[in-house]
Amino acid sequence: MRRSDKSASSTASTGGGTAGTDPTATGATMGGTGTKPAPAWTRKPFLVMIIALTALAVVGTTTQTWITVHLDPAQLGQAVNTQDGLPVQGSKAATAVTALAIVALAGGLAASIAGRIARWIITGIIVAASAGILAAALTVLADPLAASQGAIAAATGVAGSNVQVSVTAFPALAVVAGTMLGLSALLIIPASRYWKARTRFDAAAAGTNPEASGPADEIDSWDRLSKGDDPT
Repeated sequence: MRRSDKSASSTASTGGGTAGTDPTATGATMGGTGTKPAPAWTRKPFLVMIIALTALAVVGTTTQTWITVHLDPAQLGQAVNTQDGLPVQGSKAATAVTALAIVALAGGLAASIAGRIARWIITGIIVAASAGILAAALTVLADPLAASQGAIAAATGVAGSNVQVSVTAFPALAVVAGTMLGLSALLIIPASRYWKARTRFDAAAAGTNPEASGPADEIDSWDRLSKGDDPT
């Protein structure tokens, strides 16, 4: 009877110890396998959308009136004088802004499918375009009369006239949008660390196994075709 009691007690203590340690082990395993979600600002669609929207905002400002020129009727005649003045669009006051914004827009879209090294190059291009936008818009704010001389000469045939100019809010909005565009471009590099490797070369550079990362997508299939392999 004593031997049976000892066996039962030993079995109960072993089972109790196992039952007591299983939840801890399970909790440790669950805690170890949990992955921290990526921040919202690192998501590729979100970042590309911000770059595209800010670039389009810059383009939108150039379609509006940046400068209003009030011509002198005594010097130029009543025929060229208007009650509201001569409007000068941003595309005429700062001709480079529209082109730079389109370059930045294309760069943001290309960054979503580019490789790791190409994203560095694209980021530099977008930042440079943003700097050009800021420089052009700030130049208009600093000297609006000089920026409107081309439009005055085209409308009246006279350059260097004695006129008064007034600046609207759109050059300042272009400065704000250009600043946001440059800051958004600087987020591409840190955010791309959370993006899935798009090519075999990116996966090798990141130290991951492309075969274990999931099924091959269209870009992976093209990579295999370029090497002479059959992705099917």
